[in-house]
Amino acid sequence: MACPKLFLSCLLVQLMFLFLVPEVAHGQGLKVGFYQKTCPNAEAIVKKVIGQVMSVAPSLSGPLLRMHFHDCFVRGCEGSILLNSSTNQAEKDAPPNFSLRGYQVIDRVKTALEKACPGIISCADILAIVARDVIVTTRGLSYDVETGRRDGNVSSLNEALNNLVPPNANITTLKADFAMRGLSVKDLVVLSGGHTLGTSHCSSFSDRLYNFTGKGDTDPKLDSNYIARLKLKCKPNDQTTLIEMDPGSVRTFDIKYFDLIPKRRGLFTSDAALLDDSETKAYIDLQIKTGGSTFFKDFGVSMVNMGRIGVLTGTAGEVRKVCAKVN
Repeated sequence: MACPKLFLSCLLVQLMFLFLVPEVAHGQGLKVGFYQKTCPNAEAIVKKVIGQVMSVAPSLSGPLLRMHFHDCFVRGCEGSILLNSSTNQAEKDAPPNFSLRGYQVIDRVKTALEKACPGIISCADILAIVARDVIVTTRGLSYDVETGRRDGNVSSLNEALNNLVPPNANITTLKADFAMRGLSVKDLVVLSGGHTLGTSHCSSFSDRLYNFTGKGDTDPKLDSNYIARLKLKCKPNDQTTLIEMDPGSVRTFDIKYFDLIPKRRGLFTSDAALLDDSETKAYIDLQIKTGGSTFFKDFGVSMVNMGRIGVLTGTAGEVRKVCAKVN
C-alpha cells in the first residue's frame, strides 16, 4: 500500500489492517507447560482419559493420531477438523477424512478438562496432547508437547480437499507440500512412519490394484503377491472396507512400516514414493539396519514441528467450550 500523500491517514489505515489480521504464525506463542499456572493437571487429565479409551478401543489409536495431522494440514493446527456443519460442508465431511474416528473421545477429554478448568484448554491443544498420548499407549516414545494454541472458527470441506496430501502423491508433490508448511524432507519421511498405526479405506489405493494408468493395470511398484491379497479384500469401487496399513502391527507404534517400503508393500503411492528420493530412502534404510535407532525420538521432534503449523495464539481465535461448534 503506497502512501505518497495523506501520510497520517494512510498510516492509520495500515495500522488498523495489521490489528485485523489474525495472528497466524509457525509456532510463535507456543511453549511447553503453557497451562502450568492456569490448569496444572491438564495433561494428566488427558492421559487418564486416553489410557481408559485405549484399554477398551485400541483401534482408535490410528484415527486419533491422524486427526492431529489432518487438522494441521488444513488452516494450521487450530482444531477446525472438529467443527460440525449443518450442511455437511466442514473438513470432517471431506472424503479424505472419512477414515477419521474418535471425535467422541476428543469430546470426552474436553468435558473432563472443562470440569477441572473451564474455558482454559483449547481443542487444538487437546488434539496435540491426545496424539502424543496415543503414541505412548501404543509403545512409542513420549515427548514434550508445546501448547498455547487457540481454536479457529472456520471449517471447509473444499479446503480439506485442496490441502490434505493425497495418498497418490509422488515424491515431488510430497516434498513441496511439506516444505510449504515449514517441514523438512526428514519430517516427511519420519511422519510417514505414523502409518504404522491404523487402517485405510480401499478407495485410497484401489487405483494401484485395478486401474493405475487408466488401462485396467496394476502399479508395478506394488508387490504382485500383495496385490493378490489386497484384491481378495478390496473389490473394485469398494468404499467401505478398511485395510491395515501395517499388517500385523496395526496397534503398535514401531518401525515395521519402514520394513514394508523396500519390499514394495507400502499401501499408498505416497509410501512407495519415499524410495524415489535419496534422503528419504537413506532414512528408511538406516531405521531398518539399526532397528529404529533414531525413529522414536525423531518422531517426537517432527510432531512438535508439525504442531507449529499456522497456529493461532494470543488473542487470535478462541477457546471453544464445545469442540464441535464455535462459541
